[in-house]
Parts: sequence; C-alpha cells; structure tokens
Amino acid sequence: MGVYERLILPRLVDAACGSASLARVRARVVPLARGRVLEVGYGSGLNLPFYDPGKVQRVLALEPADGLRAIALQRARSAAVPVEFVPASGESIPLADASVDTVVITFTMCTIPDVEQAAREMRRVLRRGGELLFAEHGTARSPGAQRWQRRIEPVWTPLAGGCRLTRDPPTILRAAGFEVEWSEGLLDGSLWSARTLGPLTYGYWGVAR
Repeated sequence: MGVYERLILPRLVDAACGSASLARVRARVVPLARGRVLEVGYGSGLNLPFYDPGKVQRVLALEPADGLRAIALQRARSAAVPVEFVPASGESIPLADASVDTVVITFTMCTIPDVEQAAREMRRVLRRGGELLFAEHGTARSPGAQRWQRRIEPVWTPLAGGCRLTRDPPTILRAAGFEVEWSEGLLDGSLWSARTLGPLTYGYWGVAR
C-alpha cells in the first residue's frame, strides 16, 4: 500500500463522504437503527451523529481500512453511543448468526470487492425481524448517465479506493434474500448538480428485511 492509499485517500474519502448532500441522505436512514447495530463499512465515522442513543445499545463498527479507522477512532471518543471497532471485511463478518438487530450500510456497497457475498453475510448476522438500513449510490436511471458512468468507472475506481459507479444496491440485496423497500433519486438535488455531474451519483436509500 502506497502513500496515496495510506495517507491521502482516507482524507479524500472522509471529505467527499462528509458532504451536506450525503448527510441529508444519512439522516433519512441511520436514526431508524435500534438495539445492537452492525455498521458495515464504518469508514471515518460519519454516521455517528445520526444514531439515536435512546434506541441504540452499541455500534459494531466493521471497517478494514486502517486509515479510515484512525479518523473514526477520534470521532468515537465523543460519541453518544458506545462504539466497538471490528477490523474485518464485509465478505467475512466475524459475528455469530442472527446476532444483531440492525445492519447499517451507507456509501459502502460500491467499494466491497465481492458485494454479493457481503450481502449474504449481512443477512446471516441479522436477527429475524431485524432491518438492514442502507443509503448508497449506484447505477443511474438515465441511459445517457449510465454511458458516462461506464466510461468513467475504469479510471475512477482505482483513484477512489475501489468505488464502482454502476452497481444496483436494491438488486444486490434482493439477490441475497432480502425484501427491499427503497427510494431513489439524485443525491444532490440542486439545479447545478442536476445539469452537470449529479446524474452520475444517483442514490438509493431504504430498508431491507
């Protein structure tokens, strides 16, 4: 792992994922979490302010990247909910079957190499009656935007820590055995974004059971 991946990329990811437009989407799903929560792809801890301490017992923060965990550790010191860090990948979650009440995954499915296996793992650890809360970006609905996503992706993915632009989160979750309810649309609804790069970062958010 080079200097870019160790030192520069974690700060870039933290800044990009900390935008106001993504915060608005996080605010729609993260407060619904309850009980023992597993957050897959915890990143730098940007979801922490949105957890309801009256409903959440503990957050198990699954994050394999050392650089992002270092930033997250600083944020966790002032968190309103207990955070326990789990340095593992989504494809092999080191938890027992049916051991969490809620799974939270935000802007992470794009980067997991074997995202289908990770979705099966999330279903495995979720208790019966539990919920998977998600907010993701993925393939656009506009054919023109899809073409641009496919053109940009080969260059974008290695620069953005493995992020893919063309995944379909609801389809991936349904294939893993979930029933999915979701909303979708431009992650940044401003007129400027809609006329420029906005369609390239199309969003999906909702609940899977």
